[in-house]
Amino acid sequence: MSMKVAAALLLGCLSLAAQGMEAWARRLEARGVSVSAGLWDVQTGKALERFHDDTALVPASTTKVVSTYALLKTLKPDSTFETEIWGDLKDGVIHGNLVFKGGGDPLLVSERVWLLAQTLKKQGLQRVTGSIVLDQSAFDSQRQPQGWENTTVDTLPSVLALSVNFNRDEAGRQAADPERQSRETLLQILQETGIVIEGKAGQGGVPRKLLSWPSPPLRSLVMDINKWSNNFMVEMLVRGFGGGSWPRGVKRIQDFYRAGFDLGSDVVRITDGSGLSKDNRLSARTLAIILRGAYHDFEVGPEFVASLKVIGGEPWKLRMKDPNLTRRVRVKSGHLDRVTSLCGYLQTLDGQVRVFAILLNGPSQDEDIWEQVSRWAN
Repeated sequence: MSMKVAAALLLGCLSLAAQGMEAWARRLEARGVSVSAGLWDVQTGKALERFHDDTALVPASTTKVVSTYALLKTLKPDSTFETEIWGDLKDGVIHGNLVFKGGGDPLLVSERVWLLAQTLKKQGLQRVTGSIVLDQSAFDSQRQPQGWENTTVDTLPSVLALSVNFNRDEAGRQAADPERQSRETLLQILQETGIVIEGKAGQGGVPRKLLSWPSPPLRSLVMDINKWSNNFMVEMLVRGFGGGSWPRGVKRIQDFYRAGFDLGSDVVRITDGSGLSKDNRLSARTLAIILRGAYHDFEVGPEFVASLKVIGGEPWKLRMKDPNLTRRVRVKSGHLDRVTSLCGYLQTLDGQVRVFAILLNGPSQDEDIWEQVSRWAN
């Protein structure tokens, strides 16, 4: 076969692939679905296929790609978030209250509180004459980020600087009084550890910091956020990123992309970090630029890429019944009422890595997206 014939066949294949995507998108539009989608070469950034890739749509949880990469790059993967324990400790006794000062640890769950209590006991703490007190001063009084008024998804529990078990009860329901629940959980675990809490009124002496209890490293937190799409955890981190303020945290994320990617707030249009807000607007192209930048970031890229779901290679089943996709697709998905989205990386059968993003707003479903992803990958 001559080179000219081979080139002609290749161009013909590319043309048919592009026609396939065009037909796919037009079918969705005929159903009332807005589409922003594209496929890019991860090495060169060249657009291979795209359809309205600059159209900004509601991204749902693919917003987490934007927030978690900015957090990893700015704060670094090994950073932690400290919970401080304060009290007037003398001869094994806290005179007065035992104070837990929250520092935005998004994974302060019962198992880790138990380890914290064991550490206090090893330091000699036996008894507290007062009560358990929570210091929430690291965060301001705003309880929800802007833009959640129009979402059809249940809003999160209150995101407080000191939050235990994601401020949910044992049945997974939002705690009606999250501070009370956190206090009671701390009290129960401390008592089970053998530390007596007397609950008497009265002041102790001058408290001092007894312990700084670190969260797991950010790389581990981001793994949980992106694998499981944990809204509470990412909103906790965004608040902390803003020094306790949601608006400042969101602005820091936008400033990061303006400075490092030349993506202004007109294209990184977000009001939260999780994607629950229907005021968020991102395009497929914006997501692809960020994903490609993260892929080539030697410092934090490996942690970011590893945080995405591996389709067919972890607990997640293949959306399409296509065994060829196993371990060749790494993604962050997003779902809200009338919003279905997916973005990430795929490997073609000949080993080429591509960046892709698909945002669908309207009466769509997962199968609509995976039809195109399967075509790209195969």
